[in-house]
Order: sequence, then C-alpha cells, then structure tokens
Amino acid sequence: MPAAPLEIRNLSSGYGPTRVIEDVSFSVAAGSRLAVLGRNGMGKTSLFSTLAGQTKRYGGEIRLGERDIAALPSAARAIAGLGYVPQTRDIFPTLTVEENIFVGLKGRSKDALEEAYAMFPRLKERRRNLGSQLSGGEQQMLSTARTILGQPTVLLLDEPLEGLAPVICEELMAAFSRLAQTGDMTILLVEQRIQSALDFADHVIIMERGRIAWRGTPVELSADKQAVEELLGVGGLH
Repeated sequence: MPAAPLEIRNLSSGYGPTRVIEDVSFSVAAGSRLAVLGRNGMGKTSLFSTLAGQTKRYGGEIRLGERDIAALPSAARAIAGLGYVPQTRDIFPTLTVEENIFVGLKGRSKDALEEAYAMFPRLKERRRNLGSQLSGGEQQMLSTARTILGQPTVLLLDEPLEGLAPVICEELMAAFSRLAQTGDMTILLVEQRIQSALDFADHVIIMERGRIAWRGTPVELSADKQAVEELLGVGGLH
C-alpha cells in the first residue's frame, strides 16, 4: 500500500477539561517527512497522541488520505493506516522479541517477520529473548518494527532517540531513512536531537504552547537564528 497524505485542519484537543492543542493546521504530502520540533511541554507528544486517538478532541479534522479519521477510536485508526510508535515504546516485557513482532502482523503471513529482521538485524539475534531483557535501543527497534509490519501508510515516531547511545541513534535514523526512501510511508518525527531531525526531514513545524509557531524547510530553519534560539532554546545549528 503506498504512502498516504495527512492533513490536519483546525485541530484542538486535550485531557479532560484542559486544552493542550489549539487550532493546529498543517499537511504532509504522501511519502514526505515532517519533523515536529519544540521545547519540552509545548504539545508535541500531545499532538501525536491526538492523531492516534488518545486524547479528547474538541474540534477539527484529521484526514488520512481522503478519509477523516478524527471520530474513529485508536484501533480503527490503525486499521485505516495510521502507525504510532509512542515515546514509551510499549513493548510486551514478558513476551519474546519474536512474539512481540508477531503481534504486529495483523493477519499477514509469519514470513513477514523477516522484514523486521532485515530492518533491524540485532532483533533476529535476540529473537528468543524477552522484551524485558532488551536494551533501550533494542526496545525502540522492536516497537518500531512491530508497528511497521502493520504496513501503515502514515507513521508517527515520538522521540525514538530519547536516552539512547549515539551509535544506536545513528542505526535507527539510518533505518528510518531507508524506510522513507521506499515511498511506502509518510513519516512524522518528534525529536529533541534537532540536527538528526533536520537531516531526516523535508519540512519542519515548531510547536509553542500547543500551537504552530514556525513552519518551513530544514534549510530555512537553519538560517533563522532567531527562531532557533527563541523556539528551540539553542544557540544555533550546523
């Protein structure tokens, strides 16, 4: 299934009576890569949680391809083609690596397990280990592989590099780039490692207090020193 476009129109959401996301609109072309940046607490994870159906939506549309999925529950959004790898990774610690991956097959042949192992060879080496026996980087690979085997047309990656060693970060970003190059998925990435996100993305939005405060390309952001300093809290980018 080819990548699908994602369009967000006037989206507002939150938790109970507390609004976190306010009137957010943006679009991501099919097969492209969007980095969602911002300082901690500015609504990035809440935005992804809203797209995945895990917050209270007050208004707005979430269009996946030609379909508005905003009223669908989380499971139905996944069936419609939305894949979500949360910041918390959410693997099953008492299942083996292979059993965890099997959960993501969604009726596909067991032969599809080899797709996960081709993307992350170290998972094949650890396939008999329990989820609880994996390192943080291996858990991230497992969570990502399980989601990808469901063949989403839009993939949300929420801070996949958090707390990981640089060599693992490089391995993960290389895998994400290979995945994007297939043209099978539209990818949205939340990441605190700003340069890694900019090296990966085609376009960027920056969240500030639940709203979009800046949008453009990685080249444009690198040249906008004021935006980098005020919205990201760093002095400059390479």
